[in-house]
Amino acid sequence: MEDSAGPKRSVTVADVAKAARVSKATAARVLGGYGVVSDKIKDQVMAAAAALEYRPNELARSMSTGRSGIIGIVVGDIENAFFSLAVRGISDAARLAGFDVIISNSGEKLEAEKSAVDLLIGKRVDGLIVTPARCDSIEHLRHVGRAGMPLVLFDRSIPELAVDAVTGDDREAAIAAARFMVEAGHRRLAYVSAMDPEGDGLTDLTRISNSAVRERVEGFVSVLTEAGLPSPLHYVRLGATDQAQTDAVMKRLLSDPSPPTAILASDSLVGLRVFKSLQSLGLSIPDDISMISFLDADWTSVTVPPITVVDQRVYEMGKLAGERLVARIEQIPLAVERLRVSTSLVIRSSVARIGR
Repeated sequence: MEDSAGPKRSVTVADVAKAARVSKATAARVLGGYGVVSDKIKDQVMAAAAALEYRPNELARSMSTGRSGIIGIVVGDIENAFFSLAVRGISDAARLAGFDVIISNSGEKLEAEKSAVDLLIGKRVDGLIVTPARCDSIEHLRHVGRAGMPLVLFDRSIPELAVDAVTGDDREAAIAAARFMVEAGHRRLAYVSAMDPEGDGLTDLTRISNSAVRERVEGFVSVLTEAGLPSPLHYVRLGATDQAQTDAVMKRLLSDPSPPTAILASDSLVGLRVFKSLQSLGLSIPDDISMISFLDADWTSVTVPPITVVDQRVYEMGKLAGERLVARIEQIPLAVERLRVSTSLVIRSSVARIGR
């Protein structure tokens, strides 16, 4: 027999108050998380709310408190284990502080990032965490501040914006990786990144609009220069954006009259693509060529051989970014900072020692 009673009526604060035998104002204070009530009354109200399956009206709550209870996150590539770990850290910090999250993926495309930021501003989120696709196009990020929302940058920094940034210690991480390969006897070192190239060849590091990539390349180049190696930018390659492009990048690198003997991959996705490219070319790691990858992703420890990596402590980075944004939302007085999370080199079996 069909139920002719129609849709179930939403449970209201008044219903909860009646069931808990308290005033509507008291029930509203408990359910809204503001004001002061005794533990006994709070327990009564929460028990009544659970029994009635009360669901808060988020729109009404946001109108009364001026907050949505939501944090917006815009990341570069959620497929990348780096960003997946970061989002988990951000989400855990947000949830602990009573916030939900909305996640948007820019695909490292500026226009997609702008659209995501506009959408989240329109939804009146309480704050934003953004991984900027480019650090030289920032008007949409300035608009976040004009909209009255706190902003924290993640993984990349933009000094021109007076906002907090949480990053890895990118320059030092690349220095440690490159120095390890140089000390193993390597003199022809390549750096491979997924960042889209701008023109042919890389002759000016200021042209790299991604601050994390730029700082890593700067660290990489500084080690080669320190070691007295010629043309330190010669083997720096951008554009490893998918497997086909990475295969093309690797073929060009290895067809050089003096091909590199070691490669530093800028992230775990690039590292995996490089690994597959070398396999498809029939090259053995580290007998034919050595490699190190950023990020201690799962795949790096189960390959043959396991890959030496830069451990970036990404979960901690995400958690710190979430905590910083919550502090800004709560208007805790803090100086604007770039918070760098230290890295370490996890040495495995993918770098061979070679004769000088």
